[in-house]
Amino acid sequence: MNLKSLIYLLPFIIFSCSTPENITYFQDLQNVSQADLDSMYLQYSAKIFPDDLLGITVSAQNTAAVAAYNLPAVSFMSPSTLTNNNTERRGPSLTNTALQPYLVDEEGNIDFPVLGKVKVGGLTKIEATKLLESMISRDVKDPIVTIQNLNFKISVLGEVDRPGSFILNNERISILDAISLAGDLTIQGKREKVLLIRDNNGKKEFHYFDLTSPDTFKSPYFYLQQNDIVYVEPNKARKKTANYSQTDQYFITVTSTVLTAVSIITTLIVNLNK
Repeated sequence: MNLKSLIYLLPFIIFSCSTPENITYFQDLQNVSQADLDSMYLQYSAKIFPDDLLGITVSAQNTAAVAAYNLPAVSFMSPSTLTNNNTERRGPSLTNTALQPYLVDEEGNIDFPVLGKVKVGGLTKIEATKLLESMISRDVKDPIVTIQNLNFKISVLGEVDRPGSFILNNERISILDAISLAGDLTIQGKREKVLLIRDNNGKKEFHYFDLTSPDTFKSPYFYLQQNDIVYVEPNKARKKTANYSQTDQYFITVTSTVLTAVSIITTLIVNLNK
């Protein structure tokens, strides 16, 4: 093998000898108890934020009494979101002809029939439901309010198979659900350091998941909130490959050219001396 071939093969030899990254999820899973899982599930409740589209219906035994609190039925589909390759992503069954869309304004209010401005921003769906039922019960006996978020969105970026934004009609979505929607991590994804970025009342929160650890199931961030962003960092092998493709490739090209020129000149000198 000549020197030129050795230089081309050297980066691949180095990368192939690197220590493999952890790729197995949830190692030592037996350390997670059912009590941990139940506690985390019960503590979760999605909050309402500005720009949310809420589907709200009011019902009661006396249907005529709640008619004024319901807008005329319309067919509604949540707006789509483009991925980074311009592919639309929607969750299943987003068309709904029963729930009415109410836009939450920047101050957290909705403009509700009969009641007027009602502040629901910052409340959980359960809290908002109780608030509306309390207000409506002044005129209607035993009203039942149903609320659904029609544009619940999360984004997944980085080393996943299908990065992009996803609009869903189910607010109880976990970090694992989000990764599944994005087609799972690529082999170059760093499973020990998956970043969650959350906007909490105008302040950014950052949390890291170690998907190789069962502690993921105990995290208070396990269930995602509206507009959460998940970023999967590339592992060391991916970073080395990217670095090679930009810097080292240029160096190898220049070195190869120089060596080729030296080889040609040496051959000419040898032939002239014969």
